[in-house]
Amino acid sequence: MARILITSAIPYINGIKHLGNLVGSQLPADLYARYMRQRGHEVMFICATDEHGTPAELAATKAGKPVEEFCAEMHAVQSEIADGFRLSFDHFGRSSSVQNHSLTQYFAGKLADNGFIQEISEKQVYSNADGRFLPDRYIEGTCPNCGYDKARGDQCENCTKQLDPTDLIDPRSAVSGSTDLEVRETKHLYLRQSQLKDRLDDWINSQEGWPVLTTSIAKKWLHDGDGLRDRGITRDLNWGVPVKRGTDEWPGMEGKVFYVWFDAPIEYIAGTAEWAEAKGLDDTAWRRWWRTDEGADDVRYVQFMGKDNVPFHTLSFPATIMGSGEPWKLVDYIKSFNYLNYDGGQFSTSQGRGVFMDQALSILPADYWRWWLLSHAPENSDAEFTWENFQSSVNKDLADVLGNLVSRVTKFCRSKFGEVVPEGGAWAEREAALIATLTAKTRAYEGFMDAMEVRKAAAELRSIWVAGNEYLQEAAPWSAFKTDPELAAAQIRLALNLIRVYAVLSRPFIPDASAAMLAAMGTEDDSWPDDMTAALSVLPAGHAFAVPEVLFAKITDEQREEWQERFSGTRD
Repeated sequence: MARILITSAIPYINGIKHLGNLVGSQLPADLYARYMRQRGHEVMFICATDEHGTPAELAATKAGKPVEEFCAEMHAVQSEIADGFRLSFDHFGRSSSVQNHSLTQYFAGKLADNGFIQEISEKQVYSNADGRFLPDRYIEGTCPNCGYDKARGDQCENCTKQLDPTDLIDPRSAVSGSTDLEVRETKHLYLRQSQLKDRLDDWINSQEGWPVLTTSIAKKWLHDGDGLRDRGITRDLNWGVPVKRGTDEWPGMEGKVFYVWFDAPIEYIAGTAEWAEAKGLDDTAWRRWWRTDEGADDVRYVQFMGKDNVPFHTLSFPATIMGSGEPWKLVDYIKSFNYLNYDGGQFSTSQGRGVFMDQALSILPADYWRWWLLSHAPENSDAEFTWENFQSSVNKDLADVLGNLVSRVTKFCRSKFGEVVPEGGAWAEREAALIATLTAKTRAYEGFMDAMEVRKAAAELRSIWVAGNEYLQEAAPWSAFKTDPELAAAQIRLALNLIRVYAVLSRPFIPDASAAMLAAMGTEDDSWPDDMTAALSVLPAGHAFAVPEVLFAKITDEQREEWQERFSGTRD
């Protein structure tokens, strides 16, 4: 049994996420966590809400609530939605936790002790009306490139041009709207990543089998242009982790907080500490996952994220770990994803374009979305969600292939043998061939799941479902029953057991349907089919079952057209 630590990139607190965010980190991480648990491994699956930084303050201001209250409410909302999608976190924490405050300050102190923190004076926009320095996103104005009048100080959302606040025409505070701005000098702390460049490069080079997407992005940041740059880790904000050197005050840093991208990855560790506290366990329970001198030397640590997060997880967070000089666990494998686009364009949170997680659950159960997103995961290139493709995949894969098999087998058995597994008859060459096929395909499926090749795993799982349908078409027990009821009984007995096997194999992808299939088969036996012959004999003759409700209802053309119109823009 292995010990596997899994973290998913933590979502911003500033709003409900869309399906592109879901498939880029949390959902494939859940797929892997569920599979590894089923194979008997000890899993720790951690996620959290990312609650600090400019987006949180701006969202709270827009909502007219104190930022602490807003974050608490949104954490509850995101937690409920995660439950709705059956994301099986061991703990869904908060980066504003006491544990994350303490650990962030601790790491900063260790980095400073080891010479990896530098104080730098820089110029920043100050709002006299607000009485504070303004981060780039707190400054709005007219874009000098396209004339958009709500461009931010870091980027124009309309034309995507990168900007500095001083580039804006008629700049104003996004907090108060005041134009009484001036440039002042302020001090900030920088993480001296450049001093760790060679160590980071050697570490990345030593990783075998990482996705090309992960290593190519890391190498680009390491070597392109001027190479790896030092990075500011503090900001002039009211909301965040106060800047301290361990437990001590940091002279000259009063009133500042750590930059969100410094404290957010540390929440992976802190979230595990939150888990231990919630379970009433002492510190050794979480440190065994994170300290290689306290048991984490045998842990395999896997991270899941979208490609935009790769630089921070291949460079900045490892630099924090390395620079501390302490034996904290470094990631072993980073599974990164490209982007999921939406129906000919992009998902847009600001424009409400696309399907958001709460909306998705309001129109269809989680399994519909889980199956489509995972079977179309943007692994090797960007992918696109279209309603036509979604309808086709759901109807063909879930309704016609899997759902139809379950319905045909259980209804036929009920009509001819009653609601019990029939007895009599014996397997022959056709059944032996099916067992050989299922065995080979299941081993292939396991290989893809172990390697985190999500789309290939989904395709292999579907082919396992198809193999059962092809067997039924060829065996035709409904015809055999007329001349050889014993043979039909043996075939249906196998098919009922096959439903149980499908429930077990399918659970990582579609957990609700899996549970429904097991319940219908009247069993809690969810043992993995290491021996397919034995697996297809788990339900004995005379075992009672029930005909389940329709597993997957087909999506109609009318529904597809209505949803396509509803989610074309402007979220309520």
